[in-house]
Amino acid sequence: MKRILFLLLLIGCGRPFKVQTAPGFVELEKQQDYDYQYRATTPEGVVFGVKTVDVSDDKSDLDFWTKAVTLQLRDVQGYALLDSTDVTSLDGTKGKTLRFGHDEDGKPFDYWLTLYVAQNRLFLVEAGGAKAPFERFRPSVEWMEKSVKVKCSWPGSPVLFSRTCNRW
Repeated sequence: MKRILFLLLLIGCGRPFKVQTAPGFVELEKQQDYDYQYRATTPEGVVFGVKTVDVSDDKSDLDFWTKAVTLQLRDVQGYALLDSTDVTSLDGTKGKTLRFGHDEDGKPFDYWLTLYVAQNRLFLVEAGGAKAPFERFRPSVEWMEKSVKVKCSWPGSPVLFSRTCNRW
């Protein structure tokens, strides 16, 4: 009985999403200090990360979060919104990708942010780096973005864990 309980606890632990690390990137450990549940980087400093924020049912609107994040990045932090596209995660969840640019010390940087709302969470899938290396790793970044799943995929999760899978 103790073994079964332990196994159930292990099933419920972990990230509330899935993502694959592309060749050329190395997953970084212990990124919780930066609020990332997942973060990977290249030797050239191109980074890819995933954060989650708990939200209540009444604040689970993708359009709301897209506007809030865009205003914060553009008006407060000085990023230029270059593009906005509708996307779908590997598990079918609708999302929005925002592509920003900005300069640091006269050098151009790219910053991509994809937002998904699922499981009473806001998923922030981020990628960025200096423009030249980011362009070289763009196919890998796009591949990792396409690998993201934000919904529970374990067959028992809808019954046993509802929308709180992996929250223990």
